[in-house]
Amino acid sequence: MAAAAAAARKLSRGEVAELVALALRSGLSERDIAGLASVQKLLGRCRTRRRGLGPTAAALVLLLLLLLCTPLPQPALRLWFWLRGLSADRQMCVLGLPDLHNTFRRPLDCRVCHNITGVDRKSNLSHEEFLRAYAYSMQPVVVEDGQRNWSAREAFSFEFFTRIYDNDSRALDNSGSECQFFPYDTEFLNLGDVFSMEAGRVGMHSNAKPWYIGWSNCDSSAASVLRQHYKRPYFIPAISESSKMDWIFMGVPGHGAHMHIDDVDNPSWQAQIRGIKHWKLEPPAECYYECSSLEAIVYPGQIIVLDTNKWFHETHILGEDLSITIGSEYD
Repeated sequence: MAAAAAAARKLSRGEVAELVALALRSGLSERDIAGLASVQKLLGRCRTRRRGLGPTAAALVLLLLLLLCTPLPQPALRLWFWLRGLSADRQMCVLGLPDLHNTFRRPLDCRVCHNITGVDRKSNLSHEEFLRAYAYSMQPVVVEDGQRNWSAREAFSFEFFTRIYDNDSRALDNSGSECQFFPYDTEFLNLGDVFSMEAGRVGMHSNAKPWYIGWSNCDSSAASVLRQHYKRPYFIPAISESSKMDWIFMGVPGHGAHMHIDDVDNPSWQAQIRGIKHWKLEPPAECYYECSSLEAIVYPGQIIVLDTNKWFHETHILGEDLSITIGSEYD
């Protein structure tokens, strides 16, 4: 009603900004907001026009979104891309921004993390203990012998990954919704760009520009090669079905992933194949005063298990070696 009434008279920039901010905070999606008749009228956009906005209206919307917050909130950015007729997911990825699909997620019951004061470390972890204490709880654990009978530590390298993809692999240019690429703070647009970097940068020469990236493997041929060198971790029982999607993260010391929370289907594990990685975990905002911040260092041969849908997390590569991590989900 407020938007409809506002559309009937001339609005100030502040009033329109307030309306857009209210809609975003209320949990409306980009499609919901853009589809409102009042919004259509405010933007001077008729139903018969193409999906993208004209230059004048587009500039007005971007100006209004810029008024809301600095830096620009992600829901506002996603709305902007949608109104321009662009793929919000792809544009956010290209810009190197975290994809916070669950901005309006259900608040966490803080009792599930109230008594967690550290990351456990285990060896010889049985199926029973894993299911009882870790599989579906918020208690993170590092399994120190998690990569039993794997050959990944001997096989995986930057050069190894460049060899397992054919030149026409869709994984190299992110073609397909399941082919995700995370550039983080780099200029790379896709995995093909990464594999084309100069040797000095790969080898971490002193003057080389640092880098850290991640991707989901959507190439079945490459997956077959990967699975020759790793398998379902021994502590995860066969009744817990593992995802067929591999997630790989790779980069040089001093860098890693910014603080974020995931929006994946299930809990997950990440195996540290090479390098050393420091993890910092933070509870969601509603549990800030009830649950503790946690830290852990994961070494080659170890696996960390945690629910990245509930813990905010960031990583930082330590030591002097290239870091390579591979992971997957389980249910």
